[in-house]
Amino acid sequence: MESTTVAVLRRHPTAWVNVLLVVLIVGAAVSVFVLLITTAMILTAGLVIDGGQKVSASSRAESSAAGAARAAGNAAATQDLAGNDNAGAAVTAAKAFLAGERDVTGSVSISAGVVTVRTETASPTIFLSVIGISEVRGVGYAQANIVATGQAR
Repeated sequence: MESTTVAVLRRHPTAWVNVLLVVLIVGAAVSVFVLLITTAMILTAGLVIDGGQKVSASSRAESSAAGAARAAGNAAATQDLAGNDNAGAAVTAAKAFLAGERDVTGSVSISAGVVTVRTETASPTIFLSVIGISEVRGVGYAQANIVATGQAR
């Protein structure tokens, strides 16, 4: 016993063309849908993963700036105890700290007894490089007060 569809197609041979066109159109629509959903999922994953890269770069830059400022404060206190110029020692110590940090650049300045450290670093993107964003940048900022030993801030 034949199915109704096969019986109709035998009586009307050109109906195969119509069935084939319907199958192709439905298949193409599903393919486009799958393509769009897959693209959206990859871009979403890119934002999540490369957003994590951005957070990591910012954290690294902040940590480096804080470490350099801390080194500046320690060097200034040590030089102050010895009776030497503490401002120059503070800047030198902060720059030396930054020189030891991998992939971090920065600047150190001193004004009115406050050492200011600004840093910047970059991390390569994983997914977003597909759309032309090859890296994400993070910046850091920290300050340290140079206070003579035995004095209040």
